[in-house]
Formats: sequence, structure tokens, C-alpha cells
Amino acid sequence: MNFESVMQELEALGKERLKKMYMSNGAREPLFGVATGAMKPIAKKIKINQSLAEELYATGNYDAMYFAGIIADPEAMTEADFDRWIDAAYFYMLSDYVVAVTLAEADIAQQVADKWIASGDELKMSAGWSCYCWLLGSRSDVEFNEGKISSMLEQVKEAIGDVPDRVKSSMNNFMYTVAVSYMPLHDKAVETARAVGPIEIKRDKKKNSVLHASENIEKAMARNQLGFKRKYVRC
Repeated sequence: MNFESVMQELEALGKERLKKMYMSNGAREPLFGVATGAMKPIAKKIKINQSLAEELYATGNYDAMYFAGIIADPEAMTEADFDRWIDAAYFYMLSDYVVAVTLAEADIAQQVADKWIASGDELKMSAGWSCYCWLLGSRSDVEFNEGKISSMLEQVKEAIGDVPDRVKSSMNNFMYTVAVSYMPLHDKAVETARAVGPIEIKRDKKKNSVLHASENIEKAMARNQLGFKRKYVRC
């Protein structure tokens, strides 16, 4: 399949209801409103194709950019490529669920995520923290430096009240993920989440949401989910 045929298939799969929902979360034109599950048959035909992924991502079309993440080859992407992708990610569904997810399958994931966390840019910081969530939830515990993850928990505890809302959400998810998926620091993550308490997130034209990592960790423990690791990061 080439660029034109993929764009035609994505357009045919678009639903007005989903388009409105994506736009209510920050997506903007151009987009078709394609359910992520509906992309799987096209992805099976293509498998991995980095050059096509680059063409699709460059369109600025939300659905094409999302699909680009599914067929991208993370190991073929350089740090500069990931920087280019994050620069074009204009809202969190791209930064955290396309770019961060794709980065999580690359060998350079931690060094790029570290740079983004330190950047001071809301969506880069959010993507960096989110990437660690995808990493911790899929890779073996031995692949991480315990001292580093511990210091990141300390950073969350100290800074979560002062960072932009999108970063608060990703930091909250980081506490939860460490507690559930990274057993060496389960206890510390539980303590950190309790110390942080509920976090309120302001939402445009919607009721504010309250995130509570501690409560969600308790629910995961009740469901015997400790030690959870997903087999694949990307769908």
C-alpha cells in the first residue's frame, strides 16, 4: 500500500462521532475520526514501513499521525527523528500515545525521555514521563537503574504541584506504574502516592478531573495486578 491508498482507507473509516470526540480532547483539522481498532487490518497489510510512516506523520492529519506510530520502525529512528515527531505533536494524544509509545520501543528511549522531562516544555515533559510508564509496564525490572527511578519518584513528590496539568497527569501515572509494574520500588511508590494525594486537573469546557494514584494502586493490588507487564507497547 502507498501513501494515497492508506489516506483513502483512513478517510473511509472516519466517523463523525469519533471526530467530534477527538476534537473535544484537543485534536484539530485535518482529521477523519478513525477508531484505533479499525486501523489494525491496514497495519497488518503494511507491517513496518518507516518511510511511509514519515509521509503520514508529516500530513498533520491526526489519524494519519496515529497510524504512522503503528507502522513506524523505532529502531530506525534517531534522536533527531523523535525530536521532530514530538515537535509536531500538538496535543497530548499525539505526544503521549503516539510519540512516547513509539519511543518506548527504541533502545534510546530513556536518554530521549530524560531530555524531554528536563525540557520545561509541557508536551515534551508529558511525553517523557509517559514514555517511562510504557517502558516500566513492558520491560524487565533489571533494565532500569533503581536509584534513578527512585530519584524520579522524589522529583514527582517535590514538583507535581507546580508543573502544567498535562505533566501532572503523566507524573500521576508514573507513580501508579512504578507501584504496579516495578517491584523493587513498589513500597516507595505507594508512599509517594499517599504523600502526594489527589491531584486536580483543570479541563477546558469540562468539569475538572481529580487523579488519585494511591486509590488506583490499591484497586490494582486488590485485582492482583502487581508485577503487570504488557507484551507489546504498540497495538
